[in-house]
Amino acid sequence: MALEKELETYKNKLGELKAQGGKFALIQGDKIVDTYSSYEDAIKEGYLHFGVATPFLVKQILAMEQAHFSVARPVPYFTLQLSPLGL
Repeated sequence: MALEKELETYKNKLGELKAQGGKFALIQGDKIVDTYSSYEDAIKEGYLHFGVATPFLVKQILAMEQAHFSVARPVPYFTLQLSPLGL
């Protein structure tokens, strides 16, 4: 999975990062490079530091992560029987 290592780094360092809640962490590999007050600043610094060939993650620091659920529901299937007019 893409950015698996960076996501793991975020999870492991979240305790340290919580004091900077709301900011955006720039993460590459197992290192938190820095934190920024805006997403735009963090992404710009990421490209300046690493270019386009090296993967990095910009993630907002949240004390409580939102849970995302995906539930597959069966789609109702209807049939319509047609009959000749007048019958």
